[in-house]
Amino acid sequence: MTPVHPGDQLDHYRIESLVARSGMASIFRATDLRTGHPVAIKVPHPEMESDPVFFERFHREAAIGRRLDHPGVMKILPEDQPSRIYLAMEWVEGRLLRQILNEEGKLPIERAVRIARGICNALEYIHSQGVVHRDLKPENIMVDANDHIKLIDFGIASNAGARRITFTKLSNTMGTPDYISPEQVRGLRGDARSDLYALGVMLYEMVTGKVPFRGPNAFAIMNDRLLNSPVPPRELNTEISPQLQEIIYRALERDPKNRYASAKEFAWDLEHQDEVGVAERAELRDWKHRREPLGRKILFYVVLALIPILIFALMLYLAHIL
Repeated sequence: MTPVHPGDQLDHYRIESLVARSGMASIFRATDLRTGHPVAIKVPHPEMESDPVFFERFHREAAIGRRLDHPGVMKILPEDQPSRIYLAMEWVEGRLLRQILNEEGKLPIERAVRIARGICNALEYIHSQGVVHRDLKPENIMVDANDHIKLIDFGIASNAGARRITFTKLSNTMGTPDYISPEQVRGLRGDARSDLYALGVMLYEMVTGKVPFRGPNAFAIMNDRLLNSPVPPRELNTEISPQLQEIIYRALERDPKNRYASAKEFAWDLEHQDEVGVAERAELRDWKHRREPLGRKILFYVVLALIPILIFALMLYLAHIL
């Protein structure tokens, strides 16, 4: 397939301008020639259309998006017989939450809570439809001028009963290292509580300007959330109340059983912070104590030391049989 450019016509859509480009697809603003309304068109790059993993992801996003109908979820428009692979979506005026955070750093507490409540409402709906997003992050949240939100990009979302996620499929099925849950890091299938964990990370980021877990690479970031506690939010922003800090900790529980059971429960606490009880948490005492995956380090160096021995043994064996 040839690339799409502004000025081209794609079925009954006229491409107006490029608004975003990733490694896999471009998003254009277009006009629906039947209605005159603006729409968003997502077109995969030509080299991606032959990639079976991307092809499955693209069609999953289309199938899930077309059956969801909620003001907090970007609507995928139906297409009967498209001339090529693309998605037509409702046009949303606004900015990505990532762009807002990049430009403003941490947000005012009231605004962060308002955005988080909107995300909770959207999550409550998709979870009631048996859908888990699995890749919640600021890049997948659109925010309009009134702080109304829309979830976008259901490319790695799963339906209830989907097969278990394996660690080897991390890059394609588990989301972004900063926001994925501990159970997903361990290779387990994420459920609704995994989305709530991701929202907890985003709420932490919105009110502190930082993500709770960091490292020099993706695997270090994922290990950090399995071994260590984040800097308490109130250490980074004294305007955060003890109740809001407790809400964040409840969302970031390592064990899903200790996390919020539903987005509705999460939203209720955000709306009634004065009624939230504050627990005596070990995380508030031990966060400065950083643990490293010592066993993995030892195994790595043992394997590294064995490599020349194995090569030498192989050379001796080949010399003997030849």
